[in-house]
Amino acid sequence: MTIGARVLKTGLAVAMAIFLSELLGFPSPIISAVAAIFTIQPSIYRSWKQMLDQLQANLIGAAIALIAVWLVGSTPIAVGLVCIVVILINIRLKMESTIGLTLVTVVAVMEAHGAGWLFAFERLAMVLAGMGAAFAVNVFLFPPRPRRQFADHIQLAFSQLSLLLRNAVSKEIKENVLRQEKERLRGLLGKLEERLKLFEEERAVLAKSKLNRARQLIVSKQIVKTLQVGADLLDVIEDHFYSTPGASEWALRFDQQIDELTRYHEQLILKWQDKIKIGAAGEPVERHDSRFVEQLEVYLSEEPAARVRLVFVGAGLLKYDYHLRRLEKLIEQVHRHSGDYQGAMSEMKDMLFK
Repeated sequence: MTIGARVLKTGLAVAMAIFLSELLGFPSPIISAVAAIFTIQPSIYRSWKQMLDQLQANLIGAAIALIAVWLVGSTPIAVGLVCIVVILINIRLKMESTIGLTLVTVVAVMEAHGAGWLFAFERLAMVLAGMGAAFAVNVFLFPPRPRRQFADHIQLAFSQLSLLLRNAVSKEIKENVLRQEKERLRGLLGKLEERLKLFEEERAVLAKSKLNRARQLIVSKQIVKTLQVGADLLDVIEDHFYSTPGASEWALRFDQQIDELTRYHEQLILKWQDKIKIGAAGEPVERHDSRFVEQLEVYLSEEPAARVRLVFVGAGLLKYDYHLRRLEKLIEQVHRHSGDYQGAMSEMKDMLFK
């Protein structure tokens, strides 16, 4: 079991919130600690947005709680009704992630009103102190690196995909191991989607940084799409290849095509990581839209009814090949037009939406 940075930062944020509570002379550090736990997020942008949303929601919740206490008192029924109102307001404002901490503030403020207004405001200050402590920890201690984490997950996902594709036709891996490895690949692709969202949420300040971020984001989306298409090819092979009579005689040729594409994919990942020269990763020697496709067409035409399921496998290979070539063009465009914003973005958008 490994302890991630977010786990460590949560513990540090709670410790800092407690220390800050004692420094400011708050009667209890519990509310500050709870606020710190709710504010820790996996990226600086999300942490900042969460803190702003929490600040707005908690101020609204505290104001409603104080008004409710003044109008109807702080009976259990009144507290419950105010909580319902606050939940509905947060949903209406599309700040659902703030509901938990806002309810803590509401209950704390209404429960403390019997001790005086100042004590109620002190409870609100405890919440704000915990939020501030968590944000400071998230920004200054082990700040999240969405791009680096995204790149690491890309490498892991590709290594897993390559292993499975190279053995998809030959079926040299044991069935139980194959299921486990495919499950691991699905998990990695799911994490990649989350990492891509974090990457997409980043906000650059300088114009040049915004340009670089936009370019890298377009390429990153295509990288994830290509991995997903490769994973889909695994399912197509499993569903259709060995269900076709006589398909085993094509096993070697499919193996060769898959091996060629995975090597091409590996070169593109290395090019994206700037580990090989631009132009070094070339297209596969044997193009799918020429000799291989022609041979497959002839084979299918001999017994079309019995061999029709191989069409799905061939289509899966062609789709994988198409997205790999598209990825290479995008990577080339990013490097070639690194100093030309309009040219790079125009050409990349044309390729993405044509």
